[in-house]
Amino acid sequence: AYEIVSRDWSSDVCSSDLASAQDKGATVYAAQKCNMCHALDGKGPGKNVLDGIGGKLKADDIRQWIVTPQEMAKKANSTAKPPMRAYPNLPKEDLDALVAFLAAKK
Repeated sequence: AYEIVSRDWSSDVCSSDLASAQDKGATVYAAQKCNMCHALDGKGPGKNVLDGIGGKLKADDIRQWIVTPQEMAKKANSTAKPPMRAYPNLPKEDLDALVAFLAAKK
């Protein structure tokens, strides 16, 4: 019989690599103009605040909100208007960095 085990791989990442990914994630956040709709660290509109998002959502959930927000909105019964735009074509490296950046916001 096989046992399915959930594992937090983030502890296997070197802290300097994680910090570098978070720095790149901040750059992606700015380049994609996320602050036009989301508030973070006191900057941006008052709605759709992302402060503490890493303490509320798992990294995989954050990734899904970025790539398939309509599906995630349905799951969360979100009525935010306008609905979030999907970013399915972000390069994997940029997406990973953005997720690391947001997941660190606890």
